[in-house]
Amino acid sequence: MKQIIKNGFVVNPAKNFAEKADILINYGVIERVAENIDDYDAKVIDASGLIVAPGLVDLHVHFREPGYEHKEDITSGSRAAVKGGVTTVLCMPNTNPPIDNAALVEYVINKGKKTGLVNVLTTACITKGQEGTELTEMAELKEAGASAFSDDGKPVSSSMIMRRALEYSKMLDMPIMSHSEDLALVDNGSMNDGYTATCLGLRGIPKSAESAAVSRDILLAEELNARLHVCHVSTKNSIEAVRAAKARGARITAETAPHYFTLTDKACDGFNTNAKMNPPLRDDEDVEAVIRGLCDGTIDSIATDHAPHHVDDKRVEFEKAANGIVGLETSLALGYTYLVKTGRMSLLQLIDCMSTKPAAIIGSDRGTLNVGAPADIVIFDTDEEFTVRVSEFETKGKNSPYDGWKLFGKVRRTINGGRTVYKG
Repeated sequence: MKQIIKNGFVVNPAKNFAEKADILINYGVIERVAENIDDYDAKVIDASGLIVAPGLVDLHVHFREPGYEHKEDITSGSRAAVKGGVTTVLCMPNTNPPIDNAALVEYVINKGKKTGLVNVLTTACITKGQEGTELTEMAELKEAGASAFSDDGKPVSSSMIMRRALEYSKMLDMPIMSHSEDLALVDNGSMNDGYTATCLGLRGIPKSAESAAVSRDILLAEELNARLHVCHVSTKNSIEAVRAAKARGARITAETAPHYFTLTDKACDGFNTNAKMNPPLRDDEDVEAVIRGLCDGTIDSIATDHAPHHVDDKRVEFEKAANGIVGLETSLALGYTYLVKTGRMSLLQLIDCMSTKPAAIIGSDRGTLNVGAPADIVIFDTDEEFTVRVSEFETKGKNSPYDGWKLFGKVRRTINGGRTVYKG
């Protein structure tokens, strides 16, 4: 069925296009983008006063299936995604069992197709069982449909194993998504090493636990001219290392998450376990570095690191609490409110970071509103303020520090392949 999205402000970073226009969709594909389109056979979607952008592409989510379905499953995660305007997700492999074989890769992808709300893609493990000692069958995993390789949740501590992984991934032209962390420096810490940790009497994690590992991974990738994607960067030194590597021509990309440009470690005050994550929240200097990195293109993408947990995993002593927060239903609004509305970024830049660039990193044809592209579209409202209510989340996880926050950028409709999958 033909559809026309009329009167919206269309934002398409792939064409550097940001102006009022109509979009004609036919058989799930974008057929035309123009100032005024009339087709009497088409259903009209009125987007007056709203932003029309390519559906968001989230390169870092934990849908917990298989093995931890009590925290999240592919169906509940997909519902959360479309409510947040996300139409493509890349699942991390730290499930139970870990996604280290072709059968599990196919299981996740097929379950996503069966659910039918978002395009569910998956990474596959770098090492068998995420144990850091033996590489997986990477070529077989790529053939099964894996989009990238990662041991996210755990670092690859052995430099030689990481080097070999980069060698093999280069042959396959696939990115390694690195969870860069030096566990010896972490030393059982539970939050950022700083004033707040001292006041709370908690063991701190130095920033070098991240930045030293990021530097190692960059040097290995640069030596091999391999593709490295640095996950969830949170420190000034990590960002500077990525910036310098890019200036040298290294094939490096990087992501951050909304909590690293909207929160500091002060959010942990009162032993707030909903603010406990890995990497930990940092300080004001790092928040500013993250924003600068996004604005100047050093950081390519904004991902959520959506990490749902059962309430029992968070309602414990801070040191014992699970790391992570949910983010799919708040990421667009946080990005708009704290980056665009504050004047730090343009709307075009934000959508580039949340849709177009992430799609390019994994070689996806999503993330654009170009003619001929799949009609994956988010329509959202930047004028009306709304209140985040965790109790209304679609995700099974309610572990968010944003409950009660007032934001702009509420999703009104999400379209996947020309089909409306969410209407707010």
